[in-house]
Amino acid sequence: MMQVLTRPPSGFPALVLNADFRPLSYFPLSLWPWEEVVKAVWQDRVDVVATYDKIVRSPSLEMQLPSVVCLKSYVDQDRSPAFTRFNVFLRDGFACQYCGEPGTAQDLTFDHVIPRSRGGRTTWQNIVAACGPCNLRKGGRTPGQAQMPLRRTAHQPSAWQLQQAGRRFPPHFLHQSWLDYLYWDIELEP
Repeated sequence: MMQVLTRPPSGFPALVLNADFRPLSYFPLSLWPWEEVVKAVWQDRVDVVATYDKIVRSPSLEMQLPSVVCLKSYVDQDRSPAFTRFNVFLRDGFACQYCGEPGTAQDLTFDHVIPRSRGGRTTWQNIVAACGPCNLRKGGRTPGQAQMPLRRTAHQPSAWQLQQAGRRFPPHFLHQSWLDYLYWDIELEP
């Protein structure tokens, strides 16, 4: 049974796939709010792959809300990822690089491997995720001076590496229509 919405819908995002039918990103999952999706459909920038059982209407248009859309033009995924807190935490698996304790984006901090007071810069190669207690314990020293070895060397990840890391952190909500397009390239169980 199709449900016609009389108020603006909320909570109906669409999964956005690249032209090769892979998600644009895994974490955060490439989702667009319904308003952006309807606009993209109207502008003929996407193809509708799957829909919700919800209809939206305007004075001149009636459409089922898309739940999965595919871009008509391929977006190159080989560009370098942006240097952001989130991407650093994703690269480091949302875990402290000193003690290994997992954390959230709210729990973790940036740590300069070579402290800024010693000329350390804020770059991919000098920033790691750290929990508050380890960051405090290390202070203005290098990991060697603090006797706190890094679990992984700080480095600039590729977009592909961040995509792979993102697969380990599934979103809290997955609509049934999205499942055929997520994780389809992982090895199946026998």
